[in-house]
Amino acid sequence: MKETQRGALIALAAAALLTAVSCTKKVAVAPPPPPTPAATQAQPTQRAAAPSRPAPTTPTRQPAAPTPRTPSAATKARIDELLARIEDAYFDYDQHSLRPDAIKALQSDSAELRDILKDYPTYKLTIEGHCDERGSAEYNVALGDARAKAAKDYLTQVGIPMDQLSVVSYGKEKPTCEEHDEACWQKNRRVHIVAMAR
Repeated sequence: MKETQRGALIALAAAALLTAVSCTKKVAVAPPPPPTPAATQAQPTQRAAAPSRPAPTTPTRQPAAPTPRTPSAATKARIDELLARIEDAYFDYDQHSLRPDAIKALQSDSAELRDILKDYPTYKLTIEGHCDERGSAEYNVALGDARAKAAKDYLTQVGIPMDQLSVVSYGKEKPTCEEHDEACWQKNRRVHIVAMAR
């Protein structure tokens, strides 16, 4: 009888187990909700992303060719031609202020000369101051210097850079005329512009 009871108990337990399993609710897995219209539109955009463009590059500038520091032979020849055309500026006896005819002489071609010189900052001109034979050597050197500085001031005003102009006074040491009269002395009271020796 004990075996019958044991068998019945096993059968009862098996039936209870089957009942418990069959009675439990099956949890249905819900399908995901349909995508919203905004998400639907966003998905294709994400999938079909525009091809990446390379970042715009800044064009590399070629360094500018350096400006030549000294003029070419042709430019030097043109400067010499302009200097030859600029007449000497003449002064009254014992004076260093520019007369109207001296200003006119310095004005001649000085604009073109200025335009050429600005491109060659190391190219320099010398303004020579001269006097007639009268007076002491020391006095005439000082007077010639004052005349050269007056011309330099004028040329600076028309735009020639001051550091490209130097002055020198020869006093009465380099006359262009050696007669001993006023006509000759007038020719010696002058300023003369030359290219600085290089």
